[in-house]
Amino acid sequence: MLLVELFTQGLVQGSIYALIALGLTLVYGLLRILHVAHAAFFTLGAYVGILVCNASGSLILGFAAAMATAGCAGVITYRLAYEPLLDKPPFVALIASIGLYIASEEAFRVLFGAQGISFVDPPLQQQLLLFGTIRLKMAELLVMIGSLAIIFVLSRLQNGTRLGLACQATVSDPQMAESFGISLRLVRDLNFFVGSALAAFAGVWVALLNNLVEPTMGSVPSYKALAIIVLGGLGSVRGTLAAALVLGVVEAYGTIYLGKLLDRNAIAFAFLILVLMVRPQGLFSRR
Repeated sequence: MLLVELFTQGLVQGSIYALIALGLTLVYGLLRILHVAHAAFFTLGAYVGILVCNASGSLILGFAAAMATAGCAGVITYRLAYEPLLDKPPFVALIASIGLYIASEEAFRVLFGAQGISFVDPPLQQQLLLFGTIRLKMAELLVMIGSLAIIFVLSRLQNGTRLGLACQATVSDPQMAESFGISLRLVRDLNFFVGSALAAFAGVWVALLNNLVEPTMGSVPSYKALAIIVLGGLGSVRGTLAAALVLGVVEAYGTIYLGKLLDRNAIAFAFLILVLMVRPQGLFSRR
């Protein structure tokens, strides 16, 4: 009974991690940039979602506003911060990304206050009993279903459509892709829009599950998302999903059996270190 509940909670947490890490995977797969500032769009989406939902009473409108706002902010960030640095060494963009995230935390603190905000009337909190043994909130069940559906669709788009082939072409040979009529800027803008919108989607779900949004809520998830894309094999959508679910389950069991020695976050990073000592290329990629 306990083992099943822990496994289920691990899948819920892993689903959240997958949604956050997916945007990082898309950006790295396209531009080979470790986009640390991605966590800022996670937090931005949470704030916009909760404010719109409180004002309108509609969670769907909150999700839509959060994803649209974060998506547009992602495109603007790419145009202003990353596009001028594409011809520079990768560490330059990484440093810029870290600076952007630190600045965003301070901006959220100034705009929304340091104490955080909550839902006036949190939706999707009703308890469900599955298979007679597993208790879940409606929000927890929906986040698992939603994350799996989104990642399945993106995986199909990446590998089975002209758009996906265009994205892959811009990675392997940008000049050749452009000579065949593929707009590099359009592909990259779309990539940042989708990745940032998914981060916002995850942010609203975390706000629902915790009933709290605060300026620093993206700090730990951003580090874990970086760990996940390494575990999943850099740039792999399916690997990101698998690594996120594995990490969520490891955390869930670890908090019970290792909780007296390590906290939840320490367990996650200890697992990452152990895996990389054995498989430096990650769990789900070839050497």
